Amino acid sequence: MPELPEVETVRRGLAPAMEGSTIHKLELRRQDLRFPLPENFADAAQGRRIVSLGRRAKYLLIDLDDDTTIISHLGMSGSFRVEGEAASQTPGGFALPRSKDEKHDHVLFHLRTPQGRSRVVYNDPRRFGFMHLWKRSQLDAYPPFVGLGPEPTGNLLDADYLARRLGGRTQPLKGALLDQSLVAGLGNIYVCEALWRAHLSPLRKSGSLVTPTGRPKKQLLLLTEAIRAVVADAIAAGGSSLRDHIQTDGSLGYFQHSFSVYDREGEACGTPSCNGTVSRIVQAGRSSFYCASCQK
Repeated sequence: MPELPEVETVRRGLAPAMEGSTIHKLELRRQDLRFPLPENFADAAQGRRIVSLGRRAKYLLIDLDDDTTIISHLGMSGSFRVEGEAASQTPGGFALPRSKDEKHDHVLFHLRTPQGRSRVVYNDPRRFGFMHLWKRSQLDAYPPFVGLGPEPTGNLLDADYLARRLGGRTQPLKGALLDQSLVAGLGNIYVCEALWRAHLSPLRKSGSLVTPTGRPKKQLLLLTEAIRAVVADAIAAGGSSLRDHIQTDGSLGYFQHSFSVYDREGEACGTPSCNGTVSRIVQAGRSSFYCASCQK
């Protein structure tokens, strides 16, 4: 499942091609993905200008000029690609295979811009992704967005906020950080990486990072900085590119080459002067990778 950095990479890749363009035609090659596509989807989008592309947690937001937003989730294998008039397939080299079979091209945005025509194609072999229509002015009421925590890329995420939410909690730190009501968009990969950077065990009790008076301890300050830094680094590298994820130009990001603990079970810990090795444990059905020697 793509995490926040992957979706942000997709947003940034699509924005130059889609923002300011007009949807000449929305071509639907099937009526459902994970869920049925919106009723009258093609008619609602036709002729509309794309004002901007945004993101909330792991959801891509395509804002139209009539206060309508197309909300898209990539699921396990969904991807977008941009095609110009002179190209029959997207450019870019990549290390892992991706779907090029047109039978998996399910939603096609035929666009018009002052520079010419192009199309943006949504391809999804497993069809775990989905698209919904919602009023932009009422996005906070979209069910998956209700109760979402702040973005890890925004100014609302700071140590004082986390101290208010974590104080008194006995839940393991890893599970708390995966709670989308605490921080929106964080997933398994980047939680493991942030905990390693902050030298905190995924098994540590969440409330242990908060003083009896409700103030963040030094470790919580370090964790907050680590969360923001690892997400920023992953976005800059183009996401982790695990399994099916690709950028919109067809290429793969390479943050996975910078993983310090994720999927590195049995390898030496990268912390200077640490002689430990990376271990894997299972927490609530998810793999946690960490170094027991330096993450306490």
